[in-house]
Amino acid sequence: MTPKKPEKRLLIIDDEENMRHMLSKVLSKAGYTIETASNGHEGVKMTASKTYDFILCDIKMPNMSGMDFLKAARDKIRFTTVIMMSAYGTIDTAIAAMKLGAYDYISKPFKTDEVYLTLKKAEERESLRQENRQLKEHIKKIESNYDFGNLVAKSEAMRKMFRVAAKAAQYKTTVLILGDSGTGKELIARAIHNEGDRSGMPLVPVNCGGIPETLLESELFGYKKGAFTGADKNKKGLFQEADGGTIFLDEIGELPLALQVKLLRVLQENEVRMIGDSISTQIDVRVIAATAKNLEEDVKKGVFREDLYYRLNVLSIKIPPLRDRAEDIPLLCDHFMERFNRSLNKKIKSIAPAAMSHLLEYSWPGNVRELENAIERALVLTEGDVLLPEHFPAAFGQRSGEDASDMLFDGYSLKVAQKLMEEKLITKALKETGGNRTQASRLLEISHPSLLSKIKLYNIDL
Repeated sequence: MTPKKPEKRLLIIDDEENMRHMLSKVLSKAGYTIETASNGHEGVKMTASKTYDFILCDIKMPNMSGMDFLKAARDKIRFTTVIMMSAYGTIDTAIAAMKLGAYDYISKPFKTDEVYLTLKKAEERESLRQENRQLKEHIKKIESNYDFGNLVAKSEAMRKMFRVAAKAAQYKTTVLILGDSGTGKELIARAIHNEGDRSGMPLVPVNCGGIPETLLESELFGYKKGAFTGADKNKKGLFQEADGGTIFLDEIGELPLALQVKLLRVLQENEVRMIGDSISTQIDVRVIAATAKNLEEDVKKGVFREDLYYRLNVLSIKIPPLRDRAEDIPLLCDHFMERFNRSLNKKIKSIAPAAMSHLLEYSWPGNVRELENAIERALVLTEGDVLLPEHFPAAFGQRSGEDASDMLFDGYSLKVAQKLMEEKLITKALKETGGNRTQASRLLEISHPSLLSKIKLYNIDL
């Protein structure tokens, strides 16, 4: 059985009773639900309490003209199709009515068929407008799968990760973000904060590997005046600064064991105790942590507390490395080109196919951050409007030679290959900086503690 089409609501505003009666009789037979008003004031009141699909309104009426009705009811009839009627109208009158929001204009006297056809034409227009709105919403929905916060991606792995992150944003649940260096862990943390109901409150980022161990406790939890030499006043900790908002604990795997115990208490009790204080302070802080380390392995080694790991790992989000999602590279390139076109005042249109081929085949040990830097470098070097292979580092297009052969090994394991590449790059960076580990960590775009950990792991002696 074909479902019955919903009737269209139509309001007739005319001071002539005979005109209202005639139009009501004819158009109700055509399937419209009719209501009438005898003047503009009555029409304004009716549109304030009800929504109509169509309005037929006379222009010349006492007290309030049709033009005045359009002005008075403008905010209430934005989505209503209005057709004006008059025996005294001119082309100028019709244009003035349309400027005020009317869809069409009919001159009196008119045949009933003329009114009916005008309404049908308006219905077709409204149907097209509705289809256009639905299409825009559909496109917006599709495009929303390609971004989350300041991250863009189209790979299924990343879209799945975006969906999980969007759900996490709606709750206070503790989140642990996992991923290699340069994958965008802090961007995900910021997006989760900004998409949630804490977006108006502070987001406080903390690099647990970048603050000396001797200062980290006072930075996180604050201190009372006189707690130690130099504590000449009370100082709030970062957890208190984040009260009501979110604290982002980056490189959580670098947190010393002694502070892991104190962090666990904060997560369990929702309170902090300042150094030198005898009482604790209640806080309302959402915790997001991130690490490039394998915390499960660190738990087994005894360098990370198991109870803290489970307390942090309520909801984990794994960001896949760029080498595992090559389909995202063209989208990311467009995103970075658009950004750097603005900041560098450039007008780059595209990347040459040969250059894109090299970008797609490169392993990206530095992940999205490395790609971002490569695009910025290319925009600086180019003098045309297309990025060519020569605008990117030579290693991106390397297929043979000494450096390429050094990467070969007897086997097929990607994990082994990655370790060999890491060891090679760390050794190269240390040689380049004369053994200066702080400068080497900057070249490698990893934290100083992470570099020290990897030097120990690979037993590099430089």
